[in-house]
Order: sequence, then structure tokens, then C-alpha cells
Amino acid sequence: MAQATFTPVSFLLRWLIAMILVFATFNPTAYSFFRWVAPMDGESLPLKALAGIVLLIVYVIYFRATWRSIGPIGVTLAAALLAAMAWVSIDLGLLNMAQPTIMTWVLLFAFATILAVGISWSHIRRKVSGQADIDDVDE
Repeated sequence: MAQATFTPVSFLLRWLIAMILVFATFNPTAYSFFRWVAPMDGESLPLKALAGIVLLIVYVIYFRATWRSIGPIGVTLAAALLAAMAWVSIDLGLLNMAQPTIMTWVLLFAFATILAVGISWSHIRRKVSGQADIDDVDE
């Protein structure tokens, strides 16, 4: 059964899972799924396939929930908001663009944040507006 209350901790948990998902898939360090499977040397192929399928399943869950809850307009608006926030951070000198990987980290952070907002949106909307979303039960 779904949790009856949605708290900031509930959102942080969803955001943490999205961050782990995104950063485990790819990041500028040597420790990511992408870097692990990129050599294509055939070593640990079954384990790599299993990990890839698990990542794909979690991505499908997050993408589908995000798309159904905030849709293309919501995704675009969230991306625009996060891009503007990054721009302000760069303008204020909070982000050092001299570092070659900083934009990669910012984009990964933004992507994970959009997924977390998307998967949490029904709860956030109910808290803010008092309106509940009803899903189709015949699916």
C-alpha cells in the first residue's frame, strides 16, 4: 500500500534513488556502468547484462512516472528552471567552468532532479493544491 503522507524525507529518498541511478549509469569518474561495459572485452558479460537490464527497468519506471505526471511541458519547464539556476550559479562564480567536467556533473544532477520531481509530482501537487491525481485502473 502507498504511503499515506508525503514528507520532505519522502522526496529526498526518491531524489537519492534517482541520483544513484543516474550517477551509477554514467559520471565523469572511472566508476560507472558505462565505463565498466565500454571496453567490450567479453569479461563478466552475464553480470554486465544483468546490471544493464536492472538499470533499464528502473529507468523505465522513472521515465514513465515522470512522463505521465509532468508530461513534456513539465519536463521542459523543469529543465529550463534548472538551466537558469545553473546559469545564475555560473554568473555568481559558484560553479567553476574552468573545470572540464563541471557541466557534466551539473547536467547529471539536473537530470536526476527532473526524474525525482516527476516521480514525486502527484504527491507534491496534492500537498500544494489539494487536488489528487487518479490513474486509469483499466491499464
